[in-house]
Amino acid sequence: MSETDVHGEAVDWESEDEDSDDSEEQEEGYTSPSQPPSSWNFDKDRHLVYLQMMYELLPHHYQSQEINRLTLAHFIISGLHFLGATDRVDKDVVAKWVLSFQAFPSNRASLKEGEFYGFYGSRSSQFPIDENGDLTHNNSHLASTYCALAILKVIGHDLSTIDSESLLLSMKNLQQDDGSFMPTHTGGETDLRFVYCAAAISDMLGDWSGMDKEKAKNYILNCQSYDGGFGLIPGSESHGGGTYCAIASLRLMGFIGADLLSNDSSSSILDPSLLLNWSLQRQASDGGFQGRTNKRSDTCYAFWIGAVLKLIGGDAFIDKIALRQFLLSCQSKYGGFSKYPGALPDLYHSYYGYTAFSFLEEPGLSPLCPELGLPLLTALGI
Repeated sequence: MSETDVHGEAVDWESEDEDSDDSEEQEEGYTSPSQPPSSWNFDKDRHLVYLQMMYELLPHHYQSQEINRLTLAHFIISGLHFLGATDRVDKDVVAKWVLSFQAFPSNRASLKEGEFYGFYGSRSSQFPIDENGDLTHNNSHLASTYCALAILKVIGHDLSTIDSESLLLSMKNLQQDDGSFMPTHTGGETDLRFVYCAAAISDMLGDWSGMDKEKAKNYILNCQSYDGGFGLIPGSESHGGGTYCAIASLRLMGFIGADLLSNDSSSSILDPSLLLNWSLQRQASDGGFQGRTNKRSDTCYAFWIGAVLKLIGGDAFIDKIALRQFLLSCQSKYGGFSKYPGALPDLYHSYYGYTAFSFLEEPGLSPLCPELGLPLLTALGI
């Protein structure tokens, strides 16, 4: 998904990402898939330079993603943590900045009026109504809230300082009768991305009062396709991002265990062997992972599919040498990772390149918590 769409207004972790191949190749300076990588080794120093530059000043190409400011900050700061360099950011300044995006109710009664009091995606999302009385902001958003909490955990901020009661009480307003979630109270798509965001938020806050887990589970299971994967909505094509959101949510909610494949499948709420088969088929001949059948390999799916296999205990079946070679072919000489070999790097694919190398146990990188997509020690609150 392109992160602009999950983050709804701000997150599509990958759905549109695959359907715009031709236009993206032109915009990102695509040359040729046969272009050799800058290095056959993970170039940690160059990645640090790339992230440090992005931390200090985002290039003008990111102006169109202003609404995703918190998401971009998550990719940068959490990326630095994977590289062992969170000392390069001013944690007090970052915490103050992130906390400034939280929405607050004017009174307790307003918590029942339907608005979500999470985090805005950017400063422009906080603009007041205009002279005509129209709303010009985009409201607080589930995906932006996930990113805000992720940043705060990465820098070691105490999440008890957040008004989690208002956040979780109002998050209940976003859950629909079928168990899905809207990303914001004014409407929007309802699909597995936002079920995952709600589950991750609940897990990070250590409080599940903001969602009906049983309803959410039933919605997730209704999204499983005949081939074992999960679509973003019931009846849709199996999709790498949707499958990750489904499996990670079920794990976070406690409906599946750490090694699904080793358990009796007859007692499981889903068919693990069918899911394993679909996931393994996503590794293409070039070593990378595709998000859907007959699509190109893409850096981000090394995480989305790789994490699914890790969560169900099937990662031993991945050709990790071939996957590493594909990822290195997407490593930029400027630092960071591109979507495809030969393209320019971007923060979204760079972050999921780092998570993929963490999953591959690259020396010098923090280990991965696959169900949260965060560094493991951060996810555990250490």
